[in-house]
Amino acid sequence: MKIVRFISDSHRTLYGQYDPQRPAEARVIEGDLFGDFRVTSERVNIRQYLPPVTPVNILALGLNYRRHAEETRLDTPKYPILFMKASSSVIGHGEPILLPAAAPESVDYEAELAVVIGSKAKNLQPSEAMDCILGYTCANDVSARDWQLRRQQGQWVRAKSFDTFCPLGPWLVTKDEIPDPDRLRIRALLNERDILQDAATSEMIFKIPVVISFLSQSMTLLPGTVILTGTPEGVGFTRKPPLYLREGNRISVEIDQIGRLSNPVARERMPQR
Repeated sequence: MKIVRFISDSHRTLYGQYDPQRPAEARVIEGDLFGDFRVTSERVNIRQYLPPVTPVNILALGLNYRRHAEETRLDTPKYPILFMKASSSVIGHGEPILLPAAAPESVDYEAELAVVIGSKAKNLQPSEAMDCILGYTCANDVSARDWQLRRQQGQWVRAKSFDTFCPLGPWLVTKDEIPDPDRLRIRALLNERDILQDAATSEMIFKIPVVISFLSQSMTLLPGTVILTGTPEGVGFTRKPPLYLREGNRISVEIDQIGRLSNPVARERMPQR
């Protein structure tokens, strides 16, 4: 099932079942997405896409694709490299990524597969890990490279937590529709035509069950936790010359069996004082 979170024409915030054959509308879902819910017969128009979930935590992996580690000239990690993004950085499909006034010149893209946790999980073995998943969505781990890499090395959380730096969407696909998330093509596209990243999730160093098990050994994974599973090669800062997002661009993340998450890029406007 494709589950979309959206604002309707009557300005209600709703969950709905998305049907690609009727892309302008959704069938309203009632109940708790992380408990009992049902799809009703009511169909309403989608006025604005919202992030498929409101994350309680955003856990993210660095260097989880071997060729991405190689392009950054860093060693292949022995364990998953973990960082976090602020939940306030999340936006939905179609919303603008804002180039922040504090770091406007080196904002980079990272196409990623996001895992959404559906049930509370702690101390799981890899063989148990897939049971706690609700579904999958597209993500863009937008990053201010000057803060992450140059100005103050190690400022990963600041660099990756500016407002609008975590697009998610356009919808969540439940895990029953993607029985093998290790066989998905993932791409990043600039302005709907230039392919910047093109890889397969099979290239991950640490597979999803291993990642979930590793994370659950140190923290309880709550329903609504979003896990960003890393980006493949092709990011902007490794190119010669570097390729960063600019006002007027549109950056998209496309993943097989999920869809395309697309966001325009704009400059943050500071209030006049």
